[in-house]
Amino acid sequence: MYLRLTEEQKMVQETIRKFVEKELIPLENEVLRNEREGKPSLSIDIQEELQLKAKKAGFWGINTPAEYGGADLGQVMQAIVSIEVAKTFVPFKFGGSADNILYYANEEQKEKYLIPTINGEKKSCFAMTEPGAGSDTRNIKMKAVKRGNEWILNGEKTFITGGNEADFVMVIAITDKELHQETRGREGVTCFIVDRDMGWKSEYIHTMGEWGPASLVFDNVSVPEENILGELHGGYNLGLEWIGFARWIVGARAVGAAERLLQMAIDYSKERETFGKPIAERQAIQWPIADAAVEIEAARWLVLNAAFTLDQGEDNRHLASIAKLYGANMGNKVVDRVLQIHGGMGYTRELPIERWYREARLWRIYDGTDEIQRMIISRNLLKGHVKLGQFI
Repeated sequence: MYLRLTEEQKMVQETIRKFVEKELIPLENEVLRNEREGKPSLSIDIQEELQLKAKKAGFWGINTPAEYGGADLGQVMQAIVSIEVAKTFVPFKFGGSADNILYYANEEQKEKYLIPTINGEKKSCFAMTEPGAGSDTRNIKMKAVKRGNEWILNGEKTFITGGNEADFVMVIAITDKELHQETRGREGVTCFIVDRDMGWKSEYIHTMGEWGPASLVFDNVSVPEENILGELHGGYNLGLEWIGFARWIVGARAVGAAERLLQMAIDYSKERETFGKPIAERQAIQWPIADAAVEIEAARWLVLNAAFTLDQGEDNRHLASIAKLYGANMGNKVVDRVLQIHGGMGYTRELPIERWYREARLWRIYDGTDEIQRMIISRNLLKGHVKLGQFI
């Protein structure tokens, strides 16, 4: 075993770290000001400028196959990148990529959807969650009824990331009700690529954080047969693959944010004095800093192991659930401790800690709640699908 980054990985990590420090962190005050005034975090012009700078620096399609012009650096590198970018709350995503399931598109669909998405000409979103069906896909109600060479979609999706900005959605709908019920939701659902101009509508859902998901409404939306993504009735597996990738990325984001927050606490504890001494000399401050450092390192290796396993072409779903569950809870603990160390100042909007506090609470909910991750992990062990210590 070799538990260190390669020289190439270190170089990429350092370059991205400098990009975050130079280009993104200086925008944090502007982002906070805009959000307090109810404006978008960053203007379109600034977002495009950042994308151009990243592209010139060589960060375009970090995990996109080389045949589509990407760097194809692998999942471990994706984890490293996600950790570094998460050290700021400035909304930024390296361009040149597309959702993992969009690569299941046929050649015609790739020309129409995949390549324009990679090139930044189109934006996509994925929609499975419904008002009465979150992690339990058996409760999906959206139907797709065949009519000639088209499918008619009716229903609602909710809490869809990017749903307000997307040009098209990859949406899961029931195409065989009996099969769906017989297989307890594992079959009988299909993934459709649906352009916005086909008729679906979206509206913002206001949340306690700055995440602005959408509610998508489909009212007799006609979708041509050729817009089925993958196989008819095969949407469940596509949904699992999309969610599985997203889960360990949540853990990576938690590691990056927690690391930045802990550094803020360390710096502040050296400056803040009580009764003639810096609070850094108080055991009450030292212990939560130590606990946070240990938990961050544990989460980092869980995330990297999940990414490494995927790079080996192995099933990483069990590890992804572990990384997501532990990472999300770790992030919540760390931001709470950091706010406590800062006292009243941490609770104000003068510092970004309260903003991270609100954002971190979401990590334990989206892409599979804590309860769902525990159910998956325990089920895998109790049924013998996974053995303790097998991922070494």
